[in-house]
Amino acid sequence: MSPRRWCITCLFCGCILVSLTGSAARAQVPAASTAPLYSAAGIVNAATQTAGTLAPNSIAAIYGTNLSWTTHAVSTADLNGGTLPTSLDGVTVYVNGIFSNLFFVSPGQINFLIPYELVTSSATVQVIRQGVGGPPVTIQLASTAPGFLEWNGNFAVAEHADGSLVSSSAPAQASEVIVLYAVGLGRTSPDVPSGHIVSTATSILYASQLQILLNGNPCPSSSIYYAGLTTGFAGLYQINLLLPDVLPPDPAIQMVIGTQASPASVQLLTQ
Repeated sequence: MSPRRWCITCLFCGCILVSLTGSAARAQVPAASTAPLYSAAGIVNAATQTAGTLAPNSIAAIYGTNLSWTTHAVSTADLNGGTLPTSLDGVTVYVNGIFSNLFFVSPGQINFLIPYELVTSSATVQVIRQGVGGPPVTIQLASTAPGFLEWNGNFAVAEHADGSLVSSSAPAQASEVIVLYAVGLGRTSPDVPSGHIVSTATSILYASQLQILLNGNPCPSSSIYYAGLTTGFAGLYQINLLLPDVLPPDPAIQMVIGTQASPASVQLLTQ
């Protein structure tokens, strides 16, 4: 099941847009003399938009002011050997002194990737805009920090086997295989270079610990056909799931990996 060709930069702004091959957006804004300004509370999981613990290889967003003088969504022209850039229009993000890969920069928001290689329990994040540094702030890290992509309120982004979107007009049905999209599922086996756009299926390291709950009831582990990175993207995960024979209407859906769980408020559109 091939993934929908979303824009990898704007995927986490709540929109389903065009493919990575679309042109980058740039809009000039007036320069100011102030440094980038943000706080730890404004650094969130880009899928769930919640602050708190993040994981290696997680797509995250920074919200603040004066983060960039331009708006720039990454395009194929920005890639370096199939890897996302670490600088866009003079903006860089450091996490524990490591260059982070960037998806999107704008005056009020940056979408970036938590470096894959980090294994610490906390990290310092700092934005540098054309040599002007913002405040170093500390975020918490864990091996995983799972979250489903959401749209249309609190519904999980999912696809049918034919690649069409699971929606109110085309809900998921009992006994079918769907693809769910997520972030924060952590490291993989084998390892991947940080920011690399993967071209082959790559399973998550903690696959044996992954559970999918529907209305609090775990699906059999055998119903999880694949849990790993989505080809054609960086930092985006997918779960190929066989739904049960008896499927309640619009159940709550949740991921649990060890002690980490996705938000309990997300639902799956079903018939």
